[in-house]
Amino acid sequence: MNPTPTGPRFRVYDLALDALRLARASITRIHATNRDLADQLQRAASSVVLNLAEGAQRRGRDRAHSYRIAAGSAAESRACLDAAEALGYVSAADAAELWRRFDAVVAMLWPLTR
Repeated sequence: MNPTPTGPRFRVYDLALDALRLARASITRIHATNRDLADQLQRAASSVVLNLAEGAQRRGRDRAHSYRIAAGSAAESRACLDAAEALGYVSAADAAELWRRFDAVVAMLWPLTR
């Protein structure tokens, strides 16, 4: 079962996990030309999921802190995608779909970090 701060399902966790799964193909394409950028995207995207799971088990300010880190990692993932697209490692369409998913994660985390 997924991490649960308030119930049996934690939608933002599911969304982040789906984004990570979708990012696999882009990470592989980026890796062929730029291992450092591929590693950065993989670590940032994984960090979103890991910090959401950690935050779900914490309380109070600790929870909000973990969610802020997850949101920062989602923003970092978007920046990696921007760089990869600008450098021609991934298509604009592939980057846009992933970017939208990470943006949705950030949007869903906003009220949880206040």
